[in-house]
Amino acid sequence: MNLLGIYLNDHLAAATGGAERARHMALSSAGTELAAALEPIAAELVEDRAALLAVMRRLDVPVRPYKVVAGRLAERLGRLKTNGRIVRRSPLTSLVELEALRLDAEARATVWQTLRDLADRDDRLDPDQLDHLLERTRRRQGALEELRRRRIGPALTPA
Repeated sequence: MNLLGIYLNDHLAAATGGAERARHMALSSAGTELAAALEPIAAELVEDRAALLAVMRRLDVPVRPYKVVAGRLAERLGRLKTNGRIVRRSPLTSLVELEALRLDAEARATVWQTLRDLADRDDRLDPDQLDHLLERTRRRQGALEELRRRRIGPALTPA
């Protein structure tokens, strides 16, 4: 596989884990302000993953299923981290998970920017679509950062 294929499959694995993390966070926080904020973010992440798959098809890049499975597995293993609580979610869990989603948004922005730069030389890539995905990801970065910052006090300040 060429280097672009490796690159896109690595981002697909990360996009898979990120979409599943956001969905899991929204479900596990059901009925809260956090869930209400995360539900549209989770939906966008699913759309971003689908857009990445569409780009890969247009570029004739085959999906490497083992990388997708690795992304799912990494997300599920991440749920096993200790958080100072045994039965229920800790405020630290939300903070750390939001940090992971913020990092995922950074990765998504880089892949869209990279593909946008390649669109100037490859007519199989749609510059307008990539501009839209990049702008939406940048808005998501800001929303996730705001959510993350609101959880610093509850997670790290002694009661």
